[in-house]
Amino acid sequence: MKPPAFHYEKPSSVDELLDALTQHGDDARILAGGQSLVPMMNFRLVSPEVLIDINGLSELDYIRRDGDTLSIGALTRHFALNESPLVAELCPLLAEAYKHVAHVTIRNRGTIGGNLSHADPNSEIPAVCICLESTMIVRGKKETREVSAGEFFLGALETAIQPDEFLAEIRIPVRKPGVGSAFEEVSPRQGDFATTAIAASLHVDGGVCRSAAIAHAAVADRPARIETAEAALVGSRLDDTQITEAAELASAAVEPTVVNYHGDAEYKRDLVRTLTKRALHRALENCAA
Repeated sequence: MKPPAFHYEKPSSVDELLDALTQHGDDARILAGGQSLVPMMNFRLVSPEVLIDINGLSELDYIRRDGDTLSIGALTRHFALNESPLVAELCPLLAEAYKHVAHVTIRNRGTIGGNLSHADPNSEIPAVCICLESTMIVRGKKETREVSAGEFFLGALETAIQPDEFLAEIRIPVRKPGVGSAFEEVSPRQGDFATTAIAASLHVDGGVCRSAAIAHAAVADRPARIETAEAALVGSRLDDTQITEAAELASAAVEPTVVNYHGDAEYKRDLVRTLTKRALHRALENCAA
């Protein structure tokens, strides 16, 4: 199938993009990499009257350090992030997750901003952003908003972006000394969407866990932290017993709704248990790295 007719616009600046979004609102969709939007248009799952192509806006394509923050422009391609030494150094959890993201042709065109704005609950990067307490910079004609990753994802294919706004930048805290992280995933094939995935980050100081973050993907209609499991780790000297207990709590806490022939609810809970244990053990090892 092919999409119904639409009007095509290609702004030459962010101001022109904002003008177009203000004018067209809900009738418009932004085209970046197009790896999710175009197939949805072809199957007529979405039928925008206006397609706004932002591929000429090079000011939205960057990876840089701003103090204690890794700042990423929304038009940055997955390939660039996957290959970036700066990402590997400052945000190893994101770098590790990218080993599981899509296939090479999709990474070459797809963008991080498009991925996050699409908000597919099976995608890896939203879970990483939630785990690392990232901030989304959402721009509109009247104001620029900072939205925490935990408040950005509202449900499957739904975010806090308003019709006259767009995701401009992602800000991720850089890795600090004593912090270790790990990403674990099970998928049908390398590069496919996750059947279940876990992102974990630990801060250990003096042998004691000072903070913990565990986030899941491909379990519910949106990625989320598993707070009961996190709380079981904080203040403890972590060993296999503590980590096993946290993994059991994680399994009990999730309520799988993203279920299909790749995995029913019981299987996904088992995967959460297993992947959480693996991720926490590796995150603990990486705290000393």
